[in-house]
Order: sequence, then structure tokens, then C-alpha cells
Amino acid sequence: MPRLFLLDGMALVYRAHFALMRNPIRNSKGVNTSALYGFTNTLLTILDKEQPTHLGVAFDTSAPTPRHEKYPQYKAQREDMPEELAAAIPGVKKLCEAFHIPVLEIDGYEADDLIGTLATRAAKEGIDTYMVTPDKDFAQLIGPHTYMWKPGKQGSDREIIGLDDLHTVWGVQDPHQIIDLLGMMGDSADNIPGIPGIGPKTAQKLIERFGSLEGLLANTDQLKGKQKEKVVENAELARLSKDLATIIVDAPINTGWDDLKLSERDDEAVRAIFNENEFRSLSKRLFGESVSTVDDGKAEGDSPVALKTIETTPHTYQLADTPEKQEALFSALEGLGSFCFDIETTSLNRFNAKLLGIAFSWKEHEGWFLPYDPSQHARLLEIFSRDCEKVGHNLKYDLSVLLSHELPVRGPFFDTMLAHALLHPDSKHSMDYLSETLLGYRPVALVDIAKEPETDADDLFSHAAKKDKKEIDMEAIPLARLAEYAAEDADVTWQLSQQLRKELDDSSLGKVHKTIESPLLPVLVRMEMEGIRLDPDALIQISGRLQSRIDELGRSITELAGRAFNLKSPKQLGQILFDELKLVEKPKKTKTGQFKTDEQTLQSLAGVHPIIEAILEYREATKLKSTYVDTLPDHLEPSTGRIHTHFHQLVAATGRLASTDPNLQNIPVRSVNGREIRRAFVPRKGFKLLSCDYSQVELRVMAALAEDESMIEAFREDRDIHTATAAKVWGVDDDDVTSEQRRGSKMVNFGIIYGISAFGLSQRLRIGRAEAAEIIDNYFKQYPSIQRFMERTIETARETGYVETLAGRRRSFPDLQSSNATIRGNAERAAINTPIQGTSADMIKLAMIQIDELLRARNTDTKLLLQIHDELIFDLHPDESDALLPEIIRIMETALPLPGGVPLKVDHGTGNNWLEAH
Repeated sequence: MPRLFLLDGMALVYRAHFALMRNPIRNSKGVNTSALYGFTNTLLTILDKEQPTHLGVAFDTSAPTPRHEKYPQYKAQREDMPEELAAAIPGVKKLCEAFHIPVLEIDGYEADDLIGTLATRAAKEGIDTYMVTPDKDFAQLIGPHTYMWKPGKQGSDREIIGLDDLHTVWGVQDPHQIIDLLGMMGDSADNIPGIPGIGPKTAQKLIERFGSLEGLLANTDQLKGKQKEKVVENAELARLSKDLATIIVDAPINTGWDDLKLSERDDEAVRAIFNENEFRSLSKRLFGESVSTVDDGKAEGDSPVALKTIETTPHTYQLADTPEKQEALFSALEGLGSFCFDIETTSLNRFNAKLLGIAFSWKEHEGWFLPYDPSQHARLLEIFSRDCEKVGHNLKYDLSVLLSHELPVRGPFFDTMLAHALLHPDSKHSMDYLSETLLGYRPVALVDIAKEPETDADDLFSHAAKKDKKEIDMEAIPLARLAEYAAEDADVTWQLSQQLRKELDDSSLGKVHKTIESPLLPVLVRMEMEGIRLDPDALIQISGRLQSRIDELGRSITELAGRAFNLKSPKQLGQILFDELKLVEKPKKTKTGQFKTDEQTLQSLAGVHPIIEAILEYREATKLKSTYVDTLPDHLEPSTGRIHTHFHQLVAATGRLASTDPNLQNIPVRSVNGREIRRAFVPRKGFKLLSCDYSQVELRVMAALAEDESMIEAFREDRDIHTATAAKVWGVDDDDVTSEQRRGSKMVNFGIIYGISAFGLSQRLRIGRAEAAEIIDNYFKQYPSIQRFMERTIETARETGYVETLAGRRRSFPDLQSSNATIRGNAERAAINTPIQGTSADMIKLAMIQIDELLRARNTDTKLLLQIHDELIFDLHPDESDALLPEIIRIMETALPLPGGVPLKVDHGTGNNWLEAH
């Protein structure tokens, strides 16, 4: 027997979108896919469990309906459809098309009317019809062959409502009485007014008594008091309300049963949609295939998705293992304007990795692998020195290894990892992940090619469980297999570059990629390979002094506590502070019932008891010793005797550089102990370390973006900005500002950028919250344009979905729409900070690019070594100081001019170690 399912598309996508509002599903591009995911889930449930023979999906259009003409306020109270939801609807319709399910929509008619019309026609022919919707209005259409199919909530089963359920659910006997019910009580969702003062229970009683709205209005003499008065006064409103609530059942829809008959879906189209939106669990559910192992960490889950592979995709990969093939490869490369390359090495160490070969690709599904031989050096040097684009993924590693083999590579560059990170900073950026999500293709895994089918895997692994290149004997992999693997990587990366290039061109980020991130890439390579010298003897001395201080603090803490205890035990420390010393009446506890003793808790207790300051310093000293002083020597590269940190361009969404192995960005500079560590960083013999540091750059950027004339004037006059701020906030002359007032204004100046609250300021200044609130209020009174800038930034970000730096770098903030106040507040603070911090990051990156050009153009012995936040560190040759220093400062101060003529200032210093220079 035919089973017709008519889906209320608009209601279902609304339901799915808002059900996941607090934790939306997003793909790697940051697109909210909640509505599409929820709709698809409902559709698959129907197809799996209900076995429909006919199916259609109805949608509203933007055109007005007869209801709007009769009552202009109809649905007028509804907020505009969220942009993310509106953007999802074309995808839902595209999915319907892939499933060969007709989309039903007619201008002037709502989805309800189209479903009502088809359900009524089907009922006349005895066809069982299920109206799939959470909308209660459809109950008026229920009949012997017509049912409501309501999706389940929070994992529960669906609910089917028929005639037998009508009285239980609605308290009426006849489906048509649903319209009477709505006419009396109204419907706030659609802004149908009803009769004021009559709710569902009263309406049910009136229908039970009078049978219908018309019966009620014909017998108002049987009513009493205010109820009678309201019914009589609002009789026409009630009739209008019933009319508005009545679903049209004769809409001019020409769709026939053959059109609605379920047919075979287009699997390739469905797979493409699932892959684009990264619906791994849905793909597994529908196709039952398990291929991908990429875990995107999304709310949708990490089940595998069906993907193309090297076995299912036609390709031509060639091994250039003869002079003739090598010549053909070199000749082809010499005529290209762009090509992709990917190196294969024996390890991840940039200095001692053996170069096994280089893969090339410049056309989809084609690639070459060149086994490396030193005899090819001159020809490769010529190719890599050509002024053509070089494409790769995580190019910094490839460029570093090639540089260590005396094969410097000339740009321009297109790094697919950087391009994707720029476009989607909050996503993952591995090549395998991008291949699966953007190309629907799963590359061969290194661990798979390292396994000989006819030998024990232990022949290639140091032990069987290891999968990393560091543990694989790459030279033991058969050359033909390695060539296939490497050529595929180059081919996939080339394909990714074509997609990402288009996406960059379609966005404002193309300029940032071209003028900042790509040119910075070789600069970072040269900095990393240069490294910085470390003085082991200085570290030993610092370690000794720190240990003495740690021992001294330990004795002091024990004395203040009144007994010995394990200082590294949070549980024992909590007992001392709160059970024995009773520093707080109602101390905070963790979920396990243990007293909280984290740094934030201890900072809030600063000044309450001397033991708090001692514990905080003890913790800092032990962390500095274990994290830096004792471990920095482990990072010395034996071949150079220097520290070579790894810089990361786009780990931070604001664009700020980060460093790892070791992390030199996080060495504390505010404490004496932290600054001491800088003594161990020294120049090469005969040189000095030069430090060039932007002065209060983020405040200058904020003043420029906010167009605050008062703050801009202070910078133009080169006044101390914190003193100037304190003078305005406290209403005194600059000369009368106290050190406490300057400290407070400094805390506010920098704290405002990060959305500091009165509570946060009170914690840092150790003052009352009311006093802190007053300081912030006074600050905004003196600098109203700063407050307007903050409000304007949030408002604009909420409208557009993103914020932008002066250079055009964008960052999306979907959480600004969150209904969760905490999540929304965090997003607001980040939105304010990003254009400030991001502009500062763009500025120093542009400066680094120009300074690198200067040093190379003059072939100087002076080298750029490190970037630490707003500071650049150089190995400065004394003979070059007079000529270079003014140029370096000029470049830094003009790299990214600020609007409003806000001047940039660079402080500099030289010394025999980093501390002296800074």
C-alpha cells in the first residue's frame, strides 16, 4: 500500500538549528551545519524505519501570503531568520535533489498549505499520509488516512498522532475543532491574536460546551462577567484568528503521485554533500563504509566516511629513475609557472635528515618522484631558483631540509597548510584531513606503505606499535612504493592548492596570504636555521640561584604553615590554607570535593596572608627551573651548538607567531626570576645581541582604531601613556600621578584590550571591586571613543560574523550569536581584542619581511634570530650597527602605518646577552 510522507522543511530545519544552538555542528570551514545535519538525520530515519513509497519536502517562500494581506501583523513578531540558518536552506534543497525528492514551494503559499493540499487529495484516494512536522497546527488535518509524524526529542522515538490520539493530546473530538481552538486561544508562534484572556484549557471547555467558535459566538448570552465581555468585544478578532489558523487545502500545486514516488538516490551526489559537510556518522549510517580514520573532533562525531582512494582513482605517477626520465622531468619543470613539490626524508630533524627524493606535481592525478642523488644538485638548484610559484604543504619543513642540503628555494610560495589555516583558523590543517574534507579522497598512510606484505613489519619498525616517520626505516621501503606514496602526496597537495586558491581569491584574505604569510615563510626558515647561541655556564649559575631560592621559599612556607607538608600536593596545601589557617570562610572546591589551590584562586588571596605570596613565587621558581633552565640544554642542536625553535605562523587565530621546541615566547619577563633566564641567551663571538621592541604597540593600535584624539595626542607628544591615562582618570596633573595610580592605569590600559572586568581589575590591583569599577567607569568617561569602538566592534561582528585587522586578516565569531551568556561574553572579548592584537601581529610580520630583504640585499653578517611577541632579536655585527640600526627601526615604524597619524615607536638596546639588550 502507498505510504506518503510530506516533510515540513522549514519547521524541521528551524528545529534542528535551534536544538543545537548552544553547541552547533560546524565543519572545518567553520560553516554551521546543524540544520542540514538535523534534517538529514530525520530524513534517514524515515527512509530506514517507515518505508515510504512517496515523499516530498515543502518550504515557505519569502513572498507574502493571503494571511499577510488579511492581517499584516501575521508572524510579524518573528525575528529575521538567522543568517547561518538561511545559508543552510540551499544545502537542504540540494540534499533533497540528490535523494531525488521533490521540493514543494509556491509563492503566496506556506509549506503548511502545500502539505495540507496534498494530504487532503491523498485522503480522498485512501492513501496513508504522514505529515512530518513538530508544528501543532497540522492536527486539524488528521483523519482516517492522515497522521502527524513528530520527530523525537533528545534521542527519543518519533511520535505518531492519529484520530484516536486527538482528544488525549488536544482535548477535542474533531480535527476541525483544532482550528476553533486556535481561533479562541490564538497562536503566539504565528502572532495569531485569539481572544484575550482565553488560554488552552478555557478554549477546550468552551469547545466542549458550544462545539465550535461559531457556536460560542452565537451563544454569548450564556456567558458571564468578563469572559462574556471579552468574547463579545473580540468576536471579529476571533473569526480572523480562526481564518489565519486554517490551513489551505486547495493550493494550486501540480505535483502528482508519480512525481512524489520514491526513486533511487544519486549516491555520488549524496557522498559529495556528506563529504563537504563532514557528516561522517551519517555517511557510515547510509553507506556502511569504513575508510577514513580522520577525527575532526566535531559534535557530529568521528565515524568514518566513504572516500575515494588511490585504488579507486585513475592516476599516472612516474618514477624518474633513469637519466632519460630525469631529463624529461627537469625539462617539464623548467617551463612551468607553478609546480608542487614534496620531499621524502629519513627523519624529521631539519639538520641531519637524509634527503631520499622529491615528488613533483603540476596536474591533477599526475605526479613524478625523483630519487635524490647529489649529482642532481646543480639542476635542482637551477629549478628551485627560478622565479615561479612553489606549492607545498607545511613548506617550512621542506624548505629547511633543502636549505641544509644547500638547496635554497626561491618564492613565491603557496603553502596549503597556511592557506587553510588563514581561511579557517579554528580547524585542523593536516594534509590527510584537508584531502578527506575538501577532495573526498583518502591518501595512502605512511604506516601502510612501510609494511612489506611478505615480511614481518618489525623489519621496518623499531617496534611494531610505532607509526611515526621517526620510527620507520624509510630507506627500507621499496623505491616503487615510496614513489607512489610521495607522488600521491604532491598530487593531492596540488589539487588542494587549486581549491584553496579559489577560496582565497573569493575572500579578502587573498591579500593577507600574498603580502604577509607567504613572504614570511622563507624568513622564518632562515631564522629557524640560524638559531641562537646558549651559554650553558650561565644556565648552571641560574639553576643554582633558583634552587637556592626554591629551598629558601620551602622553609619559609613550612614555617608560615606551622608544620611540614608536601608543597607539590594540592590536597595538602588546601588543608593548610583552609582547614588550618582558615584564610577563607567558604573556600571553593573542585568537583571531587578538594579545596581549590590553582593560581587564580591563590592570586585572589594575595595580601591575605604572607604564605600566599611565598607559594606563588615558589611555584613560579620551580616551573621556571623545570620548564626552561633544566631543559633548554636538551634543545641544543649538536651540529650547530645553538637553539633552533620552531615558529608557527597561524597557530593563533589572531595571526601572532608562536614557538615550540622550545617555547621561547612564554619565558616570563615581569618577574626577576623570569628575566634572569634571558642571561643565558648570548650572541656569537664578536657580535652583540640587538633587541628592537615595539613600544606599547597594542595601545597605539587601539587608539588608532578607536580614533581617540586624547590618547593619540599623548602618543604624538611622546608622553608616558600610563601616566597620561592616570592623570585623566584621577583628574590630576601628570606630575602629581602616584606610582599606584600609574600602575592602576597601566593595568586598565592593557586590560581593556582583553575585556577586563571590575572583578579582574580588583584582583590584579588588590583593591575592592567597587573601587575597580569606579576606575573603569572613569576610564571610559575620559576615553569615550574607546568604549564606542568596543561596542561598534561587537555590533559589526555580530552583523557580519567576523572582525578584521587593518591588513585585512579576518576571524569569524559565530559564538556571538550564542544564547549562552558565558560563551557569548568570551566571544565578545575576543572580537574586541582580535583587530588590535591581529593588527600588531600583521605589523611585525611585515617588518620581518622587509628587514630580511634588507639583510639579504646587503649580504650582512647581522642576522635576524627571534621574534618574541613585539620584539625582534638580532645577532648584530658591531661594524654594521651604524648603518643597519636606523634602517631596522625605520622599517619597523613604517611597516604598517596606523590611521590618524598615530606614531609607532621602537625601543632598542644591545648587550652581551638578551637581558642586557632588552
